[in-house]
Amino acid sequence: MHYEDTDLLAAAPVSKAFLNLAVPAVAAQLINILYNLVDKMFIGHIPGIGKQALAGVGVTTPVILAISAFAALVSMGGAPKASILMGKGEREQAEKVLGSCTWMLLLLSVLLTAIMLAFGRPILLLFGASSETITFAADYMNIYCLGTVFTQLTLGLNAFITAQGRTLISMRNVAVGAVTNIVLDAAFINGMNMGVRGAALASVISQGVSACFVFQYLCSEKSSLHLLKQNIRFDGKLLLPCIFLGTSPALMQLTENMVTISFNTALQTYGGDMAVASMSILNSIMQFVMLLLPGLVQGAQPMLSYNLGSGNIKRVKKTFRLLLFCCVSGSTIIWILCMTVPAFLASLFTNDQSLIQYTVRSMRIYFAVMLIYGVQVACQYSFVALDQAPKAIFLTVWRKIILLIPLIFILPHFWPDAVMGIFLAEPVADTVAVCTTAPMFYVYIRKL
Repeated sequence: MHYEDTDLLAAAPVSKAFLNLAVPAVAAQLINILYNLVDKMFIGHIPGIGKQALAGVGVTTPVILAISAFAALVSMGGAPKASILMGKGEREQAEKVLGSCTWMLLLLSVLLTAIMLAFGRPILLLFGASSETITFAADYMNIYCLGTVFTQLTLGLNAFITAQGRTLISMRNVAVGAVTNIVLDAAFINGMNMGVRGAALASVISQGVSACFVFQYLCSEKSSLHLLKQNIRFDGKLLLPCIFLGTSPALMQLTENMVTISFNTALQTYGGDMAVASMSILNSIMQFVMLLLPGLVQGAQPMLSYNLGSGNIKRVKKTFRLLLFCCVSGSTIIWILCMTVPAFLASLFTNDQSLIQYTVRSMRIYFAVMLIYGVQVACQYSFVALDQAPKAIFLTVWRKIILLIPLIFILPHFWPDAVMGIFLAEPVADTVAVCTTAPMFYVYIRKL
């Protein structure tokens, strides 16, 4: 590694190093959500059809999450492995991990694109699209899936730049795509009246621009890890442990996908398109949460993994304590906003007053215990950074599959307002999950 990177990860004061790494990482995550949020903002304000178009694009959220989840399967396991190897002084081995993960990302891009082109419409109907929204959902998805390779490479390989401690470069790569997306959204949707097709095309082009910047850096002399042609190949001994470690963050996104499907189908049954459109807004805010808080973890990941590899356990514990404080502070701020100004947040995505008023109530229920959610994120993602795949996988399955999804279908039968009973499933599951995760991580960190 470059000296300044090694010094930052291994020797600089923990608070200074965390600040230098976490601020650009969080900024990159916040910028990254603009791809989907800006699309919804523009779409929701299309005259005449905004509400139906917003509901249709909301149905595509599980597909978009699935695409990013497969990128996480490879990169969120590969990047910590690379950091640990760099901490041990094995840079060439870390570069082989990078090359093998690149090969896997390319393969996944081809497979995912083929599946969506062949079965996209039935999948969207399964995910909760109605007869009124399926046209908008299909129009958006048919174009968006053509850029899967750009999405996989941008999300997947940018993690290896973050793993070097180069979070400013990671942020730049994301920012250039987000700015491109905003400009193209305005041009395609408002200027050329392309509707949801314009939003999808803007996202594809923007991801392509970001991918070019990521490749350029990893192939340059400035990078501590180099993407070499001879390393882009299948190597089971390197790739399989990365995929196993990446299973937890991938499951977190895929199960979020399953949760979205469950919410959409249950809400369509009990509340119709209005409830699904409201959920689309809540999903957008939840995407913000799931990128802000893991963004903090991405800033801490190089320090956690590198110092684990070098055996500096005291520094690992100091980094985690600071990470936990920041995650809880962040989740508390989001909770305050959702409780105090829900109408303002909803109005960012629609100008339909009936939908805004509907969303105010659902938002206060859905985000009722968000202030403690930072504990869950800090502990669960730190298990990944510290190479504790089984624990991280268990926590993912516990919170989403065992708790949340069954509650979505059970609570409507016992709550006076069935629709609000569905929204209540989220805070109930979060409370139980935090009460499980916090003691589990406490026991682990004491023994480390």
